[in-house]
Amino acid sequence: MKATQKLHDIGQSIWLDNLTRGLLASRKLREYIEEFSVTGLTSNPTIFDHAVRNGHDYDDAIRQKVKEGKSSEALFLELAIEDLRQAADLFRPIHIRTDGVDGWVSLEVSPLLARNWEGTLAAAKALHARAGRPNLFIKIPGTSVGLHAVEEAIFAGVPINVTLLFSGAQYVAAAAAYTRGVERRIAAGLNPNVASVASLFVSRWDVAVKNKVPAGLHNKLGIAIAWDTYERYRALLDSPRWHRILNAGARPQRLLWASTGPKDPNASPLLYVQALAQPFTVNTMPEVTLKALAADEGFGEALPRNAEAVLAEFAKADIGIDALATQLLGEGIESFGKSWRDMLACIKSKSEELKAA
Repeated sequence: MKATQKLHDIGQSIWLDNLTRGLLASRKLREYIEEFSVTGLTSNPTIFDHAVRNGHDYDDAIRQKVKEGKSSEALFLELAIEDLRQAADLFRPIHIRTDGVDGWVSLEVSPLLARNWEGTLAAAKALHARAGRPNLFIKIPGTSVGLHAVEEAIFAGVPINVTLLFSGAQYVAAAAAYTRGVERRIAAGLNPNVASVASLFVSRWDVAVKNKVPAGLHNKLGIAIAWDTYERYRALLDSPRWHRILNAGARPQRLLWASTGPKDPNASPLLYVQALAQPFTVNTMPEVTLKALAADEGFGEALPRNAEAVLAEFAKADIGIDALATQLLGEGIESFGKSWRDMLACIKSKSEELKAA
């Protein structure tokens, strides 16, 4: 049995952190679904940027859309939605079979709206309606402004992937926003079953502290933060508040592990996958990690969790978790914004190149 199937059988969903037109045209995505137990995916502008900049899969489509007067963000969104519709259709049988628990794809709103909750909400509603697929999450960052939009989007019935979460406290805030949206739907007599995932970014913690802690603590903080968050997740699911919501017909927001490809070249490619193999979670992984998992013959269930002890060691090393989590969130927003602007610049350059040709 492949390790990907073992992970699936543990109860964790494997999602691919990649989507390009080439992946669809080559039938590679279908192969991952059939052979590697992949049951969903996420996408981001950086991957799209690389595909446009370094290949020709999008040339014909860009050339046509330029002729139609499309440019910049409007052109990107058309291309992205076309790709995501195809991917959503591939995952639709899984979505139907699991009654909406799995089989999702994700599209993010412009990170340039990060300080504008009303604009974020309007964009989320518009993108979901435009895509026309029930198994499409809209990604909204877990800032204080973003969480306001998350609550309103859930109340409006838009499935949301709350992204860029870095700590247990940030996860709890995201879960609370989701819960409030569901509770408001119940109070209004609406169907409370609006899906959501909360995406915790793991590997960036270890990058941030690599030069600040002893070698014995390298590549341990991200896992400890994830373990701590998982305990909070399970506690919320077991709470009386959530039992009342479940009794009304809601579904729990699932916890998703993001950024699970190690940045340390000396670390095992399955460092975070092995540690975070927990039921009722999602792991969205890059292709290199997915392939390493599929080839691994010794993969088993996660190691015992000892978050409290590990976090105590980092406290002794003067690592302030709350302050660092805030820093990482801020850096994440800046990074997302830069990726978005770079992607738009890439589309502009490619459009001009194709037009001149």
